[in-house]
Amino acid sequence: MDRSQNSTAECQIFVGARLLKLEIIATSLEDAIEAARGGAHRLEIVRDLERDGLTPSIDLVRRIQREVTLPLRVIVRDSDGFQCGSNDERRALCEHAAAFAALNVEGLVVGWTHERRIDEETLGCVLNAAPSLRATFHRAFDMLPDPETAFRVLRQYPQVDRVLTSAGAGAWSSRCKAVRRYMRWAGSHIMILPGGGVNAEALAALAQCGAPEAHIGRAARVGHTVDGPVSAEAVRALVQRMP
Repeated sequence: MDRSQNSTAECQIFVGARLLKLEIIATSLEDAIEAARGGAHRLEIVRDLERDGLTPSIDLVRRIQREVTLPLRVIVRDSDGFQCGSNDERRALCEHAAAFAALNVEGLVVGWTHERRIDEETLGCVLNAAPSLRATFHRAFDMLPDPETAFRVLRQYPQVDRVLTSAGAGAWSSRCKAVRRYMRWAGSHIMILPGGGVNAEALAALAQCGAPEAHIGRAARVGHTVDGPVSAEAVRALVQRMP
């Protein structure tokens, strides 16, 4: 356990009185241990990162829990894209959610769309299957044409306390305008979690615009590639390069 006991303080970046905390994607036990060693604040557990993350095995989540003390959010997503394809798939998603709730993870990572709106049937089913868990609505949010309306819908689900979003395209100095707008629309209950190409330069911009957290994928990995393993040194470097 010593490998995962390092203080998370080095991944909490002070900007004035604020802290910027890092959520690192982990696809294996080794990823999780390295992220913890580097000072990550929270982990998102997925498999098949090259497919934008699918539901991991319950065995993997158990093994990570035994070795790492960080809060875990576990993705529940069984197919490519952001649509639930059938009632059978919806039932399977709910079963996954209930199984992860039984492990007492911190939360789920969820999100589905239908006809360019939030698929509330699937979202409600999954959240009801794990009523004790909080949830991040992931980048399915970026597929929605009306983000302000999407926030109004998500505020009706008390379990949803974060929205993961790329906040558009281009430089993060420009995307921060959308982050600020989303923070206004989200209200006090939902936190904006910027993600999608977040690197050290992006963290500096996000800290300046008041984002409380950031979601890190490739920048925490060897070679900054989707198939590289998480590196404690890469995680630390994200903090050390901050101005």
